[in-house]
Amino acid sequence: MSEHRRKPPQPQGGGRAEGRRGQSGSSSGRRAAPRGATESPSDSYGSGSYGLGPYGAEDEERQSGGRADARRAAQRGTGGRRRVAEGAGSGRRGGPNGPNGPGRGRGRAAGPPPKKRFIDYPRAGKYGAARWMPSWRQVTGLFIGFVGSLVAVAGIGYALVGVPDVAKAANAQNNVYYWADGSQMVATGGETNRQIIGYEQIPPSMRYAVMSAENKTFETDSGVDPMGIARALFNMAKGGQTQGGSTITQQYVKNARLGDQSQTLTRKFKELFISIKVGTNVDKKEIMAGYLNTAYYGRDSYGMQAAARAYFNKDAKDLNPSECAFLAAVLKGATYYDPAGNVAVDPANATPQKNTKRAVERWRWILDEEVKDRRMTQAERDTITAFPKIQNPRSNTALSGQIGYLVDLAKGYLINNTDKTGITADALQRGGYSIYTTFDKKKVAALEKSVKNVERANIKPDERPKTDKFVQFGGASVDPTTGAIKAVYGGEDATKHFTNNADTTGAQVGSTFKTFVLAAAMKWGVRNPDLGPEQAQDERTQVSPESIYSGKNKLKIKNYDNTVWKDKDDKEWLQRNDGDESYNAPSFRIDLREAMRVSSNSAYVQLGMDVGLDKVRESATDAGILDSSLASADFPSFSIGTSSPSAIRMAGAYATFAASGKQNTPYSVEKVTDKTGTTFDHARIAKPKRMFTAQVADNVTDVLKTVVDKGTGTAAQLTGRDVAGKTGTTDGNKSAWFVGYTPQLSTAISMFRMDDDETNKNREFLEMYGTGGQEKIHGASFPAEIWHDYMEQALQGEPAKAFPPPEPFGEVVDEDPLPSPTPSVTESEEATPTPSPTPTETEVEPSPSPSPSDTCGPFNVNCQDPGGTATGGADAGTTDGGVTSSPSPTESGGQSNGSANGNGGGGGGPGTDNGGIFG
Repeated sequence: MSEHRRKPPQPQGGGRAEGRRGQSGSSSGRRAAPRGATESPSDSYGSGSYGLGPYGAEDEERQSGGRADARRAAQRGTGGRRRVAEGAGSGRRGGPNGPNGPGRGRGRAAGPPPKKRFIDYPRAGKYGAARWMPSWRQVTGLFIGFVGSLVAVAGIGYALVGVPDVAKAANAQNNVYYWADGSQMVATGGETNRQIIGYEQIPPSMRYAVMSAENKTFETDSGVDPMGIARALFNMAKGGQTQGGSTITQQYVKNARLGDQSQTLTRKFKELFISIKVGTNVDKKEIMAGYLNTAYYGRDSYGMQAAARAYFNKDAKDLNPSECAFLAAVLKGATYYDPAGNVAVDPANATPQKNTKRAVERWRWILDEEVKDRRMTQAERDTITAFPKIQNPRSNTALSGQIGYLVDLAKGYLINNTDKTGITADALQRGGYSIYTTFDKKKVAALEKSVKNVERANIKPDERPKTDKFVQFGGASVDPTTGAIKAVYGGEDATKHFTNNADTTGAQVGSTFKTFVLAAAMKWGVRNPDLGPEQAQDERTQVSPESIYSGKNKLKIKNYDNTVWKDKDDKEWLQRNDGDESYNAPSFRIDLREAMRVSSNSAYVQLGMDVGLDKVRESATDAGILDSSLASADFPSFSIGTSSPSAIRMAGAYATFAASGKQNTPYSVEKVTDKTGTTFDHARIAKPKRMFTAQVADNVTDVLKTVVDKGTGTAAQLTGRDVAGKTGTTDGNKSAWFVGYTPQLSTAISMFRMDDDETNKNREFLEMYGTGGQEKIHGASFPAEIWHDYMEQALQGEPAKAFPPPEPFGEVVDEDPLPSPTPSVTESEEATPTPSPTPTETEVEPSPSPSPSDTCGPFNVNCQDPGGTATGGADAGTTDGGVTSSPSPTESGGQSNGSANGNGGGGGGPGTDNGGIFG
């Protein structure tokens, strides 16, 4: 390549243009010297100097740089300074041979060196990621500063906290409960159930059991578990569930600091410093005694001595190793380890059966751990085989009678509605509250008296042990206008029978459920059999109580579209009436009012199928029944009461109709106060809900009024008062109900038989054939009698009020209309059967036939009869609404027995939430 085409080498200090200008200035003189060549005072940033212009004139001296030069100099930063030091730079516009030399111009462009920073971050002289990477000196300094800060904070915290005083921790206050009239009911829950004992009075086996269960290294550790604390703090910081201390020392500190029980990070840090100080300065014996004297063991027992009395009725020093292991198990959480259960706090999971199972498993585990830890020999362990015998949960005589049930209801309401009441279980245990309940002292006494009178007069367990033993009653009374629970009957005595029969039993409600079927038919209507499933849901006919259905016994039940209903085994359902009685033969035509009056199962089961069992279920929940207490709606018998709501919820649901369709959730506490003032006022959250129109509700009431006036509920008639109600009897005669109301008060009474040993997980409802000397127990017998006697007293002095007159509603639906009469028949009107027969004495709910041997047995699936191929109830004992295999005739053919442990027909056990007020 020729020389003249070869590119000149690029100067070190400038770009190509700079080089060209430098070369040109030194050889031809056509341009002045480059910047920096004149050493003029004006040779600085922002002024350049040019010599002769293109016409031979000398240009005005200019500053040596411009804005672009300044930016480039700044971008080169320290690189420019480095090249100045090396002498490798040149002026911004001069070439490498410029008159002022390469270094001078470059040095001016770079400017003065930067000032040193105290913290060199981002780091100067570094580029890219390295610029943001701290040096080892910075990391070391940061670590030392962080550790030093922690030490300083820890030192300050350690110096400021003090060791807790066990005596002060024992000063928990009582909660005082008041009747609705403001008089005191009972004071319980605080210092009266705590007694400090010394270390010497604590059995060694108790100390060993607690250490093996909760803190194996207690005797040698420093009192804190760093890993446990880290886990707890991390869990709280990310918004998870709060956790307590993991060592005995930490738990003792937590229990002793009753003045501050808030679950916050600040409190956890305080407890950490206190635990460190306690572990350093307090003897292990004192810590152990302090922990066992401040811990909560359930049953309102604070401290080991109170717990020994509550569970075993003995002093702590007399406890044996088995009993000590049990108390150590209860420390994990009395709500879930007390064999008596605590359904008021957790109806689903704290049942006697579930708690007993948990307690036994942990008791065994603790004993085995003591052997592993060499705190008990294997020979000693082998002698402990039986779970210790534990007394009933209420040894406090102040809680005897109905008081214990009332207190439990109030406590459960507050705890289960913490989001509304602002009161937690821990806060309630610490006490100091004045709790004003809704319970009417006179009504509670009247309800208990009415039950006792009927019981004494009729139930003779000594004379008739096979039929009268284990008979139990439950009852509840609710104000329809507010939902306030005015009275309950939970059992014979809260210190002897500790399951509240007003709240949780599992007893099925039978035909009292038909009320919700009628309400559903009036609110939503029956589906059109000529339409498809989707259209039929939308196009419905709201029915009138005068609608016609069949009262035939062993009626073949159909789907709404007239196809025959079959169960999962492809068997048809033939619905039976009580006593195998058919109504209004030979046509069997019966209107819904009359069917309710005589309690015809066949008519209301078919009505439920026409409406849709999903709507029947919705009607029940709209009235106030808890969905969790309802059985499966997969079987036709759902409409006649296979569900097991509580007496409280049944009274509340019927109260919705008494209030013309406005539903109020039952409640038991009006307000709560403490030393700061009112902490909860129910009036602030009371929100009645319109669930049924007044037309629907008042028509339902009018039909139920017929039941009491001249039907199965005549025993419940009150002097000079309007009464509406319904009887209920269940399959196998295992429970009987009467639920009724006046405009001022709604009350539900239940009766059933069940083994009173609540720790027995295999308890079942027992039949009541022959109980009380009667062939069969109906809702019209003892339950209606108790209801009548109680309501006469409860309403004494209150003016009689009438129900609002019902407005005409709905259309008359005829399930099976008669054929049109032939014109030539002149007496056709006389030939048409009357839909409602003249009331007679036989209209009261009939007794069963003495023997079903002359007809198809109620559960004989092989028996053939003209009405169908199988009897109602081919699914014996299933949990989804099937029937039992009981051979006895029933009012509600096709219901399940609802055994106590929740087996069969959706019946819940006594420890589940069977419609209680806390869910």
